[in-house]
Amino acid sequence: MDLGLRGARVVVTGASRGIGRAIAQAFAEEGADLAVCARSPEPLERAAGELRELGARVVAEPVDVADTGALTGFLDRAADELGGLDVLVSNVSGGSSASWEQGFATDVLPFVRMAEHAVPRLAASERGGAIVLISTTSALHSGRPSGPKSYGALKAALNHHAAALGRSLAPQGIRVNTVSPGPVEFEGGGWARRRTADPEFYTSVRDRIPMGRMGRPEEIARAVVFLASPAASFTTGANLVVDGGFVDRV
Repeated sequence: MDLGLRGARVVVTGASRGIGRAIAQAFAEEGADLAVCARSPEPLERAAGELRELGARVVAEPVDVADTGALTGFLDRAADELGGLDVLVSNVSGGSSASWEQGFATDVLPFVRMAEHAVPRLAASERGGAIVLISTTSALHSGRPSGPKSYGALKAALNHHAAALGRSLAPQGIRVNTVSPGPVEFEGGGWARRRTADPEFYTSVRDRIPMGRMGRPEEIARAVVFLASPAASFTTGANLVVDGGFVDRV
């Protein structure tokens, strides 16, 4: 299927590793131009180099998304260098170990501020603007590995906000959707570390996934690229769960 993303101007935050990196690569393979950011310069530059090898035009900047001025400045420079903005993917997260204050600063506020700031650019997109939030299945249930922690609760709040934005921004031609990954394993990521440090916990979660394995970053990336593309032109306010059947709900 041609997703209609050739030449699309795409911003991906947290794009130096794992799911974010896979998302950026999937867009590059579809022919999109990219602006990517992450906190650490060296992994980001490596990722940007690999994206350029795929033929993508790439703007890359180290950015701490908790710094609103730095984040919105990056968005402005990205849109200026790419000649506009068609897609915004919010992927950065403080992770499951973040405190309530850290999670609010790294998960909630960056998405809220980015979406607000990007609206005029996205509304001007001739393709129709798209925002995709990366959430988590921990926002959809309270059992392990979620539990009474900030991560799932704050992501649940973001799910609500993204769905509301999907309705309110639709008249401006901007679609807003969420992708909620289940447990995803990649080298250097949290589940890979748990596999070694806490194999009992790792196995207990993996064995609850009906498909019998953890997800892979590229499986999440394909869902994101679809929702951001014109192929999903009548989809907004949705939360696409990509979890191998992990969450037991209708």
